Amino acid sequence: MSLIPATILTGFLGSGKTTLLKRVLSEAHGQKIAVIENEFGEENIDNEILVADTQENIIQMSNGCICCTIRDDLRATLQDLAEKKRKGELDFERVVIETTGLADPGPVAQTFFMDDEVAEQYLLDAIITLVDAKHAAPQLNDRQEARRQVGFADQIFISKADLVDAEEVDALIHRLKHMNPRAPMRAVHFGDVPLKDVFDLRGFNLNAKLDIDPDFLKADEDHDHHSHDHGHDHAHGEHCDHPSHQHGNGGHHHHHDDDVKSFVYRATRPFNPAKLEDFLGAVVQVYGPRMLRYKGVLHMEGTDRKVIFQGVHQLMGSDLGPVWGEGEPRVSKMVFIGLDLPKDILVQGLDQSLV
Repeated sequence: MSLIPATILTGFLGSGKTTLLKRVLSEAHGQKIAVIENEFGEENIDNEILVADTQENIIQMSNGCICCTIRDDLRATLQDLAEKKRKGELDFERVVIETTGLADPGPVAQTFFMDDEVAEQYLLDAIITLVDAKHAAPQLNDRQEARRQVGFADQIFISKADLVDAEEVDALIHRLKHMNPRAPMRAVHFGDVPLKDVFDLRGFNLNAKLDIDPDFLKADEDHDHHSHDHGHDHAHGEHCDHPSHQHGNGGHHHHHDDDVKSFVYRATRPFNPAKLEDFLGAVVQVYGPRMLRYKGVLHMEGTDRKVIFQGVHQLMGSDLGPVWGEGEPRVSKMVFIGLDLPKDILVQGLDQSLV
């Protein structure tokens, strides 16, 4: 039996998760989706679409979707759904898990890797984060949970962009890219996103593509003062102004330095596999809780194939990818997204793991 793809939907209060879920649960899109909702959601979907006062926490929607609330823990709910699907009591193709506005998506994502029973039945596809353009600045400034949600994302949707001016949206995108340069971002209107942009994003696939926004790298190279000649350049313009709050006095920009940051490491010399494994193993032991997402496509000594690794917190996986192409430059590229990660320690350790 093939695995059931799962999508985690996260975002701050009022960012439009409910609007997006309502579309999934009521629109005639022809997909059978099970939506798992946190009971204590800010605004429950129930009152609008669902039959109130039902004893059953699984409800079949008119368009073939299923909505259920988490009564106990997520693990039990997922296993319950999978079992009902196996027995033919429920028919669904994929699962969407809505986390509450203040939740950290990390533990939810980890469930799919750490719990064997869940891992045997489900495949985590992606974490999608909704950001409310109108209220993003104060939320990102004041709430670490909001910043973490951005760091975890495989895809970011910016809602309510029509309520603020273009300059503010640009400033927000700029700020988000520094926190997470690997998630594509797009403004959406009232949760009106084509489902193809929500599902099958394969954010946790070990694929040989490491998409980092090219403008992000470009801007950093312009800022970069320590490009060494021994084969790697560490990108990351820390001295980049984040317009955090616009003031009435001519839109004065405040420098805002977020604790969720990302940096990119590149090297042309190959890695020594044993040294790198030791170093990364040690790093996730120590900094795992602060490491949100990280991924690399690596040039390793002793193999003609790309080595792909990625992780969430202290869970790390790696895989052999395709063979390096004829004439393709063999460059290792890694992106780390985390809370105040000690960039110098990481860079030094990675440098020392090169052949």
